[in-house]
Amino acid sequence: MTWGADIPPPRQALDLRDWPRVILRASVLGVLIFGGLVILLALRLIERPLFGLRRPLTPYLTQAVCRATLRVLGLRLHVHGQPMRERGALVANHASWLDIFVLNAADRVYFVSKSEVATWPGIGWLARATGTVFIRRNRHDAARQKLLFEARLRAGHRLCFFPEGTSSDGQRVLGFKSTLFEAFFAPELRDFLHIQPVSVIYHAPEGCAPRFYGWWGEMAFGPHLLAVLAQPARGRVELEFHPPLRVADLPDRKRVAQAAEIAVRDGFARRRSEAGLA
Repeated sequence: MTWGADIPPPRQALDLRDWPRVILRASVLGVLIFGGLVILLALRLIERPLFGLRRPLTPYLTQAVCRATLRVLGLRLHVHGQPMRERGALVANHASWLDIFVLNAADRVYFVSKSEVATWPGIGWLARATGTVFIRRNRHDAARQKLLFEARLRAGHRLCFFPEGTSSDGQRVLGFKSTLFEAFFAPELRDFLHIQPVSVIYHAPEGCAPRFYGWWGEMAFGPHLLAVLAQPARGRVELEFHPPLRVADLPDRKRVAQAAEIAVRDGFARRRSEAGLA
């Protein structure tokens, strides 16, 4: 499922002056990301036999690479609140492929993603190496995926997923779906797990369309990446970490999804209002 809008996505034509910036940034990112991947895979050779599912070393490397990536892209990160230390998951609104770098830069998390991402060139390799949990939107796989979630949560992983189920243009929060919250209600888990809502708010560079960082619908990844690499002005993204929700305090997955959506919407609207965007 994808989200669509009546207004076509913004387009930015690159001219000759943009290409040196694109080439320089792309080169730096290539070295940074794939160099980091090589180091990460080497560290996993140590982690896997000693710690199994637990990863005491590599999440710090992933976080450092993501922070450096945002600097290269000219995207400033402002964090409000604190990532929780309790076991459980973060849930956030979804606007762009950039969300992966933004949320990883702020906290050491493991993403939950649709299974198709595992087959994407480059991105799929990175996702698998950094411990992404891949799921299929198929009710026949629901029981197996629930067991996979439970295994990760027992290993102390903080998962991160997008309950909207798709990305938007970054100017709104879509309705949260409750399906993925079911795993948190396993009898042996619910008493100590927490869900932390996170609002993600992008501010486009000066002179750009407000939806500049949004990536949705049938938008191609390549042109959007080029537009971000070519942009000389710096943009900004805000993250607001809301107080965690204790799973045991809520009766079912639908109520958890509803409470998380309300928190994310409130933070999203407040930060946009403070920036004069509401």
